[in-house]
Amino acid sequence: MPDELARLRELEANFAQALEREKLEAMAEFAAGAGHEINNPLTVIAGRAQLLLREEADPERRHALALMNAQAMRIYEMIADMMLFARPPQPNFARFDAVQSIDHLVADLQPAAARQETALTRIGVREPVEIEADPTQLAVALRALVQNAFEALGNGGRITVELQTATEELLIGVSDDGPGISAEERRHLFDPFFSARQAGRGLGLGLSKCWRIVANHGGKVEVESAPGHGAKFTITLPKMGKNFRRGGSEEEG
Repeated sequence: MPDELARLRELEANFAQALEREKLEAMAEFAAGAGHEINNPLTVIAGRAQLLLREEADPERRHALALMNAQAMRIYEMIADMMLFARPPQPNFARFDAVQSIDHLVADLQPAAARQETALTRIGVREPVEIEADPTQLAVALRALVQNAFEALGNGGRITVELQTATEELLIGVSDDGPGISAEERRHLFDPFFSARQAGRGLGLGLSKCWRIVANHGGKVEVESAPGHGAKFTITLPKMGKNFRRGGSEEEG
């Protein structure tokens, strides 16, 4: 009976993961189409605003046109983020020391932590761990998780970055002692069009990009949280990316 219950729980977890993956893939297709359609009229609006701005002498009208152009550029940046979620560049796999890369990123984020009086610490494995992945994309994914923790805390609190290894996998955990994640937020956690900043946790494109990057590396992102008890995000990646290629067409190196 215990074995049967364990098997049912595993099936339920696998089904939930597959459902979330399919939902996010559908959203990616929508984001790609919507981004393309919005970009065309946005280019016309921004171009016309810039043209009128060059010819306008009245200060108030210049201010209005400059504001129009600035907001158009803001929309453009949002669409660029959507497109990165929808159709990110394929990983440029290379072998590198994950420990050194992660330590550099944590050090780079220390000034931001100091500004909001948050303790940012790194624990876990210290000896070199060679992995095959895209170092730039992996840094973007990890930075998104830490930034999400910053936004959850707002000020003060603690963020911990933990590195663990298994035989063929690398596990990177980012935990905070913030307000945690409600059941409703958890349902939409990686949705690119959902934000819960008003509830204290900045969700949306940052986490969506993290999920997409990790998925493109053959990995997964898991979340543990309860309201009022902080949150922990764990990235699990295969150490050797050569064992995972989209379509399985990549040669063994």
